[in-house]
Amino acid sequence: MYQNQTTRREFLTQLTYGLGAASLADLCFAEGSGFPPTRVITKGPRHHWFGYYDKLQFDPTSRYVLGMEVAFEHRSPKADDVIKVGMVDLEDNDRWIELGESSAWSWQQGCMLQWLPGSDSEVIWNDREDGQFVSRILDIKTGKGRTIPSPVYSVSPDGKTAVTPDFRRIQDVRPGYGYPGFPDPHYKELAPKDSGIFRVDLETGKSTMILSLNEISRKGTIPNQQKGIKHYFNHLLFSPDGTRFITLHRWQYPNGKRLSRMVTAKPDGSDVRVVVDNGFVSHFIWRDPSHILTQSKATADSRAWGDFLVKDESQSKLEEVGKGVLDGGGHLSYLPGNEWILNDTYPKGKERIQTPHLYHVQSGRRIDLGQFHLPKIYTGEWRVDTHPRFSPDSRIVCIDCPTKNAGRQLHLIDISKIVGVS
Repeated sequence: MYQNQTTRREFLTQLTYGLGAASLADLCFAEGSGFPPTRVITKGPRHHWFGYYDKLQFDPTSRYVLGMEVAFEHRSPKADDVIKVGMVDLEDNDRWIELGESSAWSWQQGCMLQWLPGSDSEVIWNDREDGQFVSRILDIKTGKGRTIPSPVYSVSPDGKTAVTPDFRRIQDVRPGYGYPGFPDPHYKELAPKDSGIFRVDLETGKSTMILSLNEISRKGTIPNQQKGIKHYFNHLLFSPDGTRFITLHRWQYPNGKRLSRMVTAKPDGSDVRVVVDNGFVSHFIWRDPSHILTQSKATADSRAWGDFLVKDESQSKLEEVGKGVLDGGGHLSYLPGNEWILNDTYPKGKERIQTPHLYHVQSGRRIDLGQFHLPKIYTGEWRVDTHPRFSPDSRIVCIDCPTKNAGRQLHLIDISKIVGVS
């Protein structure tokens, strides 16, 4: 676990003197297990989860934790399956507070539920209404809500703009990430002109296409180009200053396999850059407005995946981070200040253990936050990735994980002593 055979105690000693954190006695909590305190904050009989790792799950005060509630597991959602949207009050005995509902959701990414950036009281999520996907914005303090006639994926840091792919297209090529109910009107087209990425004005509700699948399919070189490949977009994320956004341009082969390129652009769809073009790129996070941490292969011929820091420029050079220590297949994010990277693993070994972990950038050390068993029944589309999300005050990490008797539930991990937050 620790590079160069460094023991946990030796590493914590280094942190104490090198980072000005709490005392060694404070840092060496749970010496027996070696993991920080964890508690489950939701309970059955219904199941609770949040989904993807790059959304704002905690409110700005770190008191309220968003989540979704569902009555079933172990099957694909249908168009008429409704989930509840709510939040947990960490200062009131983890009380569940229902906020609304949605019939536009997936197991992996939920309904894009998130706190609206720049607001201390508004949340947003996707739903469906009158034969189309929409998004709801609710003020939890006043109870007032409004509907935007478009779904959203990523919201700009000022909370005024969103970008979104065509969820009908995603559902057609990769069920589990799109929403069932409305078929892709362009399903026979490999790279349609009328499907792609849309910019959504969250004040007026206006939606405008800014980047089409036809356009991106003709930009640069498509690795392993073949006849019959079907293009789509997924995984969008605004930069920290809102000046650009990332998306994965993906294409599916007739045999079902897929490759990906990382693309960035301005919010109006201009200045499109193919940042990683080797066909093998996956989870990512912005480190700052000019740099992106992403999982990829070093080259198309490489066997192993790794974590690489790249500049936001066309055909960027890949600089590996945490080789052999930071997991090359997890879900990445930077804690505020960029001193720590939060990540996890997919199920490993016969026991199918998932391990959320922190990686200290300066020292190159890793601290595992727990080992969480994922039963075999959680597989494919309805698997439960931990997808670790951090609180704004960096004290807590929240993960999705099945419990022994209540299915998937929200778990909190206290990382305050590790990162030195009092």
